Amino acid sequence: MSEKFDVPFQSNVVPTILELGSTLQFKCHKGISCFNACCRNADITLTPYDIIRLKQHLGKSSTEFLKEHTVPFQMDQDGLPGVKLRTDNDGACLFMTDEGCSVYKDRPTACRYYPLGNMIRLDTGAKTEHVDYVLIKEDHCKGHEEDRKLTVQEYLIEQETAQYDEMNREWQQLMLMKRSGGPSVGKPPEATLQMYFMCSFDMERFRRFVLSDNFKATYDLEDSLYEVLAKEDVSLMQFGTRLMKQVFFGLRTIPEKNGVWEKRMDERQEVWEARRQAEIQRQQRTEDERYSGDD
Repeated sequence: MSEKFDVPFQSNVVPTILELGSTLQFKCHKGISCFNACCRNADITLTPYDIIRLKQHLGKSSTEFLKEHTVPFQMDQDGLPGVKLRTDNDGACLFMTDEGCSVYKDRPTACRYYPLGNMIRLDTGAKTEHVDYVLIKEDHCKGHEEDRKLTVQEYLIEQETAQYDEMNREWQQLMLMKRSGGPSVGKPPEATLQMYFMCSFDMERFRRFVLSDNFKATYDLEDSLYEVLAKEDVSLMQFGTRLMKQVFFGLRTIPEKNGVWEKRMDERQEVWEARRQAEIQRQQRTEDERYSGDD
């Protein structure tokens, strides 16, 4: 994680908010004049499920896939690590060919959605998240000029996003909890950020961690669950999200051996309070600097 990489092309386009029943005019096909143009300026953030699908498609381990096909970047001001698809020196996706996408069957969530995107938010007082869909119009894309209209929902069904949405949901909820936590969360220590990266993106390394004697001595899990986690990437990914809710927020999502939880909470209470106070002070300094600049 200490290596420095150039982050791929980033778009500054301001999106239009849509609902599932909203109508869009769009069609992408091989005969269109801009075919592959979006892939030549690729800025694709990957979800954990995207990585599972792609690494299985390529017959690689997640560790190999991350090394060969991604670049890390910081997802927020606290340094939360994410990954983007690696591009060539001109910003083109490495999976792009003259015939189109070479991994089309297992293409990432963002590629399936394009020219749509989605944003999950939790309104004040609400108990469930709300999904906003966005329409992105970029100058190079001629698909918006094609004579075809359909609803957002129809387009998502056509692009087979449902399974990806289901697999991404818990991880997106974790990201939402992290963003909305504010000072109560604070900046996680480097060890927590490293664990988050492993739990989210590097399934093989995370599997070794979960199957280790130290992990088994800490958590109170059935042998049958360990057998599933040893074989199934998706189950391991979902387990990792549950573990991170426990690590980040102290939620008791995974049972621990007798006495372990209480001891951990006692040890962490002082650390969490220090992190909370440090975050409040950091935000106060930011506000002071902002207003002092207006003098």
